[in-house]
Amino acid sequence: MSLASPRSLFFLAFLACVAMMGGALYLEHVVGLEPCPLCIVQRLCVMAFGAFALLAALHNPGRGGRRVYASLTFLSAAAGAAAACRQIWIQNTPPDPMASCMPSNFDYMLQNLPFQEFVSRVLHGTADCAEVTWTLFGMSLAEWCLLAFVGMVIFSAYQFLRRA
Repeated sequence: MSLASPRSLFFLAFLACVAMMGGALYLEHVVGLEPCPLCIVQRLCVMAFGAFALLAALHNPGRGGRRVYASLTFLSAAAGAAAACRQIWIQNTPPDPMASCMPSNFDYMLQNLPFQEFVSRVLHGTADCAEVTWTLFGMSLAEWCLLAFVGMVIFSAYQFLRRA
C-alpha cells in the first residue's frame, strides 16, 4: 500500500481528525475552555468527517465507493465550515444585548427546549459563541477550524476527482 493510495489518504485524514479532537479535548479539560454550541457543532462535523474517512480506509472501495465516501466527507466538512463561518461572523459583529439573555448551556437547552427551538438556537449561536477566549498567531479557534474545514473540503474534492 503506497502512501498516496486512497486508503492511506483516508486513514491519514482520520488521524488528522483524531489529532483535532485531541486538541479540542485538551483545551476543554486541561486549559479549561468550555465549548459553545457552535463549537460542539464543529466537533460533531470533525467526528463525522473522521468516521467517514475511517470507514473509507477500512472498506478500501473502488472508484464509485470512493466517490461516495468523498461526498460524505465533503458534506461533513462543508457543514463544519458553515458553522465556523457563523461563529466567526458572530465574533466580529457588535454584541446584541438580548443575546446574553438566551440560555447558552448546551445541556440545559437540550433538556429544556423543544427540539426545533434547540436546533435553531444552536445554529444561530449564543452569547458564548461571540467570546474569543483563546488565540494562536492572532487567530481564534473558529478561524483555525475554518482553515481545517477548508483543507477537509479540498481533500474530499481530491478524493472524489482522482482517477487512480
